[in-house]
Amino acid sequence: MTTSHVIPDNDRPPPVRAVFSAATWREIAFLVSNLPVAIVGFVYAVVMVAGTGGLSVTAIGLPLLACGLYLSRQLGRLDRARARWLLGVRVDEPTPLPGPKRAGGFFPWLWTSIKDPVAWRTVLYQLIRLPWGVLTFTVVLAGLFVLWPVLPYLVRLMANADRAMARGLLSPSDDLERRIAELESDRGVVVDTAAADLRRIERDLHDGAQARLVALAMGLGLAKEKLLEDPEGAAAMVDEAHGEVKLALQELRDLARGIHPAVLTDRGLDAALSSVAARCVVPVKVAVDLPEVRPAEAIEGIAYFVVSELLQNVSKHAGAGARGASVEVWRAGQRLLIRVSDDGRGGAATSGGSGLAGLAERLDAVDGVLVVDSPEGVGTVVTAELPWRGRG
Repeated sequence: MTTSHVIPDNDRPPPVRAVFSAATWREIAFLVSNLPVAIVGFVYAVVMVAGTGGLSVTAIGLPLLACGLYLSRQLGRLDRARARWLLGVRVDEPTPLPGPKRAGGFFPWLWTSIKDPVAWRTVLYQLIRLPWGVLTFTVVLAGLFVLWPVLPYLVRLMANADRAMARGLLSPSDDLERRIAELESDRGVVVDTAAADLRRIERDLHDGAQARLVALAMGLGLAKEKLLEDPEGAAAMVDEAHGEVKLALQELRDLARGIHPAVLTDRGLDAALSSVAARCVVPVKVAVDLPEVRPAEAIEGIAYFVVSELLQNVSKHAGAGARGASVEVWRAGQRLLIRVSDDGRGGAATSGGSGLAGLAERLDAVDGVLVVDSPEGVGTVVTAELPWRGRG
């Protein structure tokens, strides 16, 4: 009788498994391909930099450099794709450079292409890859024949280094590009705001003081003609002209105060804001807590403009139930903070093309912030932040 011997489960050998996982084999493929890819990239980078550098004294040197950097961007795209397929690391594509038409012409496009940080970081990536490619190729081949028990650990270590290089040198620098886009947008806001202010000043001068001065000149001319024939009529016309002069002077003072009041230059924010508050139709409490060193003139002027605009809003909507307001200005670290509050009905917002929206754009153009807290039936609190810069 034949008997069979059953092996206990605890004594069975472990099942046969692959020594390396699929992810490890992809990393090995990436590390082995580093050498041929690095040779191509290194040769291209050296020839491009040396060739265009030697030709930079000629008329074609800089355009060739711009084209060479553009091709470096394309090599960077291939490297990002290879890292994505084999290493599983995702590096976003950088923003494409604008063409000559969008850049504003050939020479602006040329300058933008030459100073492209993405292309130059790709050139640096290609230059440092050759010694690294030789190292990874040698270690992986030797490991496949000699060091295969520890090869997965070596492969993972070198692949992580490749991932770090890809993220560090092939990334699109989103923060920098976002900051550049913000600055370009802010520059447009500043230009538009300055143009609007100039148009407002021109309109106020044309419709106000200029018209009064023209009428004054005509009145004085008529008074001069009547001086001998009708002295009493001439005197009445001179009195009328005197009244026009006073009104014209008042309009000029109001216009100058809106641009940059003399009290702000002479006595600072505390006195200037107190003067603005005195013209508000509701009582306003002003508290300015600033160090002896005054902020830069530009920051001081913007702070004055912000408070003036907000208090004008309070006066405009005084019929909505506001009985009082307050203005607080203080420094916190490297920021100048302004808070204007009132006890009106609230409901103010920066949306819908309101004056607060324009004020927020102006503050954003100088790295400032405007926050509006205005629940219905409670009141309005507007907080503005500006960067603090002392006077040089």
